Amino acid sequence: MRILAIETSCDETAIALTEAEGGLNSPRFKILKSAVASQIKIHRPFGGVVPSLAKREHQKNLPLIFKKVISEKDISSLDLIAVTVGPGLEPALWQGISFAKEISKAYGKPLLGVNHLEGHIYSNWINPSVGLPKFPAISLIVSGGHTILSFMKDIKTWKILGSTRDDAVGEAFDKVARMLKLPYPGGPEIERAAKKGKNIIDFPSPMLHSSDFDFSFSGLKTAVLYYLRDNKKINKNDICASFQSAAFEVLIKKTLRAAKTYKAKSVLLSGGVASSLALRAFFKKEVKKNDLNFFAPGLKLNTDNAAMISAAAYINFLRKKKKPLKADGNMEI
Repeated sequence: MRILAIETSCDETAIALTEAEGGLNSPRFKILKSAVASQIKIHRPFGGVVPSLAKREHQKNLPLIFKKVISEKDISSLDLIAVTVGPGLEPALWQGISFAKEISKAYGKPLLGVNHLEGHIYSNWINPSVGLPKFPAISLIVSGGHTILSFMKDIKTWKILGSTRDDAVGEAFDKVARMLKLPYPGGPEIERAAKKGKNIIDFPSPMLHSSDFDFSFSGLKTAVLYYLRDNKKINKNDICASFQSAAFEVLIKKTLRAAKTYKAKSVLLSGGVASSLALRAFFKKEVKKNDLNFFAPGLKLNTDNAAMISAAAYINFLRKKKKPLKADGNMEI
């Protein structure tokens, strides 16, 4: 099955053509063509994404990327068009939805709305280098907008175990980076500085010992703020190393506790923050100790992309699961 997917949930304009096969029992995805237009340079001066600017750039980039990725021959072989409908920035989402509707009508191809978060989960099935995940599994989505821990009984059945009560982990990284006057996005900048620093500052890992599977990062962010206020001489690299370690500790320990509680065979990591090589290294080390299988998509498949939307579209198409073709900024998984 050939799927054209469009992703505009935030500040990445992405289109991908993929080939899907294997059905629900053994889905596999091959990326035939893919392109992403990043808006980082545009939003960097503001320290975060400006919705109106994101909308403008999506409107400009969508036709250009479409022509770059899709040929007339590709269009004739298409089976399905998919587009992200939420969650995300609604002005940005509407640009992708409107464009998808136009090409669906123009070429007479069926159109399917997709949940962005499901895309992150199913990105673990795209070009897997270590086989397919085994069930039951624990999935952790970590991004600028979400921190969600889920139990997956199988590829189509899951329940949320916990999520953040305040800031998402990626949001906390961006805010701490701003405190340290580091460029946006904050995650890569903090990781880069952390490599030069030492984990010697006792920052808290909020809710580390709570009995539930929820997360909280506002307290950790505040601890960094107070440290900067109370210490005239600071070492940014040590602050970054200590902050990163405190944030990652709670992610890893809660995920592993969930895996033990639900007798999981696999741990799945996805989302923009999963691009962190440090987080991947911590997870691989701890998951191996616990005799679990660890899965994380290729680095380019962690940040927002259209290939993951096509993967979710394939699974949902087989399940006859549809989302309304309207933007829902607060859509849940």
